[in-house]
Amino acid sequence: MTQEHMTTSRMPIARTLLTLALALTLATGCGKKKSGVDPNSLGPVEPPTTASVQPTATITADPVLIDLGQSVVLNWRTTNATVVTIDGIGQVNVNGTQTVSPANSTNFHLTAKSDSGALVEANVRVTVRVPVAPVAPSDATNGGGGGDMGTDAAFHAAVQDVFYDYDSYELRPDGQTSVAQAAAYMVAHPGVRVVIGGYCDERGSAEYNLALGENRANSARTALINAGVAPARVRVISYGKEKQFCTEANEACWQENRRAQFSLDR
Repeated sequence: MTQEHMTTSRMPIARTLLTLALALTLATGCGKKKSGVDPNSLGPVEPPTTASVQPTATITADPVLIDLGQSVVLNWRTTNATVVTIDGIGQVNVNGTQTVSPANSTNFHLTAKSDSGALVEANVRVTVRVPVAPVAPSDATNGGGGGDMGTDAAFHAAVQDVFYDYDSYELRPDGQTSVAQAAAYMVAHPGVRVVIGGYCDERGSAEYNLALGENRANSARTALINAGVAPARVRVISYGKEKQFCTEANEACWQENRRAQFSLDR
């Protein structure tokens, strides 16, 4: 047999082997690949827990400044809470409104509790202006107490703070009423001296609010002097935004912090 004949006879065998190899390759490639991770080895999936869910709460009052005998509407909203209470009122719905008529300035303190026992608190303060009681002439002229400094309780019962609009130190109508009441008290008690503190809400820079607080205190002082109070009996100090009466981030709370506060200057 020649070399050419041997080569020719082997070619069909080679083609057959090549065809079989190709078929095996295609069959293997079409098979579904298996993941190298066994899902059972990961263990059971834990259900989500609610233990870490914290409740939230807000409470507002409208208005935050009233005269004695007037009413105010409290409005509160909570989330993830099951038990909600307000000091002085008791347990209330998780969301709601209620009309109240406080006899004096009151801080309404709300506590919200979740199923997990987590607590959150919210506060809003309502200021009640009390009319100045008439003073007998003898009280201002004899030893009946008109010439002394008096007590803080008596002073604050008669003299209410002045509140301002945002970024303003102009007296509002309610502020003019407060100044008139303060002036009447000081005229009736010539021994009383006052210091007026100017306050601002948290918005704005410290430097800007110090200046704004001073302007607010001075606007109240000027009104007192114009009402007949001697300038030497009134001094001012600005606290800017460094001292806050309320720390909630809402308008009702910011209004509480925008004020000129009257205090006895001992």
